[in-house]
Amino acid sequence: MKKPLMAGNWKMNKTVSEAVGLVKTLKNAVSDVMNIEILVCPAFTALYAVNNEIRGSNINLGAQNLFLEPKGAFTGEISPMMIKDIGCSYAIIGHSERRQYFFETNELVNKKAKAAFVATLVPIVCIGETLKEREDNVTFKVIEKQIRESLSGFTLEQSCSVVIAYEPVWAIGTGKNAYPEQVQEIHCFIRKIYEQMYGKNAADKVRVLYGGSVNPRNVSDLMKKPDIDGYLVGGASLEAESFTKLIRYFK
Repeated sequence: MKKPLMAGNWKMNKTVSEAVGLVKTLKNAVSDVMNIEILVCPAFTALYAVNNEIRGSNINLGAQNLFLEPKGAFTGEISPMMIKDIGCSYAIIGHSERRQYFFETNELVNKKAKAAFVATLVPIVCIGETLKEREDNVTFKVIEKQIRESLSGFTLEQSCSVVIAYEPVWAIGTGKNAYPEQVQEIHCFIRKIYEQMYGKNAADKVRVLYGGSVNPRNVSDLMKKPDIDGYLVGGASLEAESFTKLIRYFK
């Protein structure tokens, strides 16, 4: 049985002291939660300090990005092995903000995902359509292209262990929410395409998260849908109280 994953993407928020304070409160609040996997993804500057705070707890550590090369003259970049060495077990790859503001392509996302696997990191590969693409009725075409290009060439083991995060771009940080039925429809479609690529076993095992203004007010309706295996949470993960509420919905 798949273990649900609740991942907090803190984006470019929290100083080191603020990040440590948040995770210290969170750690105490969810110490008894064992039926789901809890993940926090702070900024690079806070990874080391946060890892020291959560060591031995039920909270895992992830990075928000990585570079595809293991080392070299790439000023300002962080390699997968550096991220692994600092204590991370996950890395978010291809978030819509990376695609939009830093022009990351499906091809680059695919290379980064494979680089993460080399470093024994689990990549959380993000996909999702823009508002214009949804209004133009090309959502399924866009999603299929992203899946086939961003998630291609994996081994059978990798195809089962990667995490896919569906995040409709129009519902991220906007306060707009996709209806649970819309999310379920896309998640079901994701598994269908994935099954064509890697077989039914991989499609059944892969965890597909939803990310798009998830908060304690809308999570209960989303949780009723069978193909949602957890959440990639933005703003609601920046406060211990709201993130704790989301995590405890699984208890």
